[in-house]
Amino acid sequence: MNILLCGNGRVFDGALSELISITNKTKENVVCYIFTMDLTRIKPEYTAISDEQVEFLNEVVKQKNPENEVIKVDVTNLYEKEFGKSKNEDAYCTPYTLLRLLADLVPNIPDKLLYLDIDMMAADDISKLYNIDVSDYEYAAVKEKYGSVFLYPDYINAGMLLMNMKKIKETKLLEKSRELIRTKKLIFADQSAIYYSTTSKKIIPRIYNEQSKFNRNGTVICHFCKRLIWTPFPKTENYKQWQIEEVHKVLKCYTFDKDLNEYLKYKNEYIRRGGKVHE
Repeated sequence: MNILLCGNGRVFDGALSELISITNKTKENVVCYIFTMDLTRIKPEYTAISDEQVEFLNEVVKQKNPENEVIKVDVTNLYEKEFGKSKNEDAYCTPYTLLRLLADLVPNIPDKLLYLDIDMMAADDISKLYNIDVSDYEYAAVKEKYGSVFLYPDYINAGMLLMNMKKIKETKLLEKSRELIRTKKLIFADQSAIYYSTTSKKIIPRIYNEQSKFNRNGTVICHFCKRLIWTPFPKTENYKQWQIEEVHKVLKCYTFDKDLNEYLKYKNEYIRRGGKVHE
């Protein structure tokens, strides 16, 4: 199963916890590509994920299955060529959310690719998701919880995209998305660019990208994304899986305790070896 993650040096906690949850629950081998870049011209902390971090992630997943692999792909030059100083560099999230839009330009990327945001955890075997047939579609996705109500009925959450790269190259989905990013200011940047550029998509059940119910039975992928709380007054919450105290106390979620205890064990081992992490 070919997985794509994106981010900078600060995604180590997310990548470690997410990959542990994935590899703990499947017998299939996992190849994980991590797109990263140096963008310190915008912020000093926008450094690429380090080779040491990727090597450690690779070591962890190989303990689960010797055929597992984590591969770092530095796309700094591609990003600067396609998006450098574009209208959406200051979007609602970091510029690293745009990196998935470069997947068709990276050599040797497989024909089927599962993109996952860094704030996701596998509650079940992701082969149930990965093996969904998308041969007639550009991708499969789940409806965005809020966007499908307030924007468009079929508006998708791009935090999980089961991508048919062969068809995407044929329809030029990502090429069209990049052009929108360069030329038009979009509220939700990459997500909206993908939505507006889509020719054919497969909407699949929310169990494959659960965005609010962190203990729902049957969930395959749980997404620790920002959510709206309406009472006693409207506000937002945005707790990630590696914020374990908040996951327990606020989200009342204990589903991933085994994975998160293992994450803490490995993180402490990484620090003990002298590895650097960003808090």
